[in-house]
Amino acid sequence: MVDIRHRIGVRATPDDVYTALTTVDGLSRWWTEDTTDDGGVLKFRFIPGGFDMVVLETRPAELVRWEVVAGPDEWVGTTVTFALNEEDGYTIVLFGHEGWREAGEFMSHCTTKWGTFLLSLKNLVETGEGAPAPRDVQISNWH
Repeated sequence: MVDIRHRIGVRATPDDVYTALTTVDGLSRWWTEDTTDDGGVLKFRFIPGGFDMVVLETRPAELVRWEVVAGPDEWVGTTVTFALNEEDGYTIVLFGHEGWREAGEFMSHCTTKWGTFLLSLKNLVETGEGAPAPRDVQISNWH
């Protein structure tokens, strides 16, 4: 198993970052505009597809953890984690997309896309304006 890992510092409170990670309004303003909560299953839709996630764990201002239950085969069964720590006026977001079966080309694409979306999260909580799909940075023919 292999994992995607990122670390970003955000000039906002852990509570503000946590809200952006745990509400449909927050998620739709940095990841994808087409975000819904279908009775505890978060549904994220992109061009050309999407992912369904079940919330495994949340701790206010500290942790958000999801499991992918529907989407591309490479994603199903993986977990997505956002751990939050406050350091020197920043909220540090330690991101992990864990449990990939192999480090292939699709994982490389997703690594870069996660980086762009984490910067979108940073911009949202710092300035009020993220860049969610479909307004996100396009990096290739895979959306």
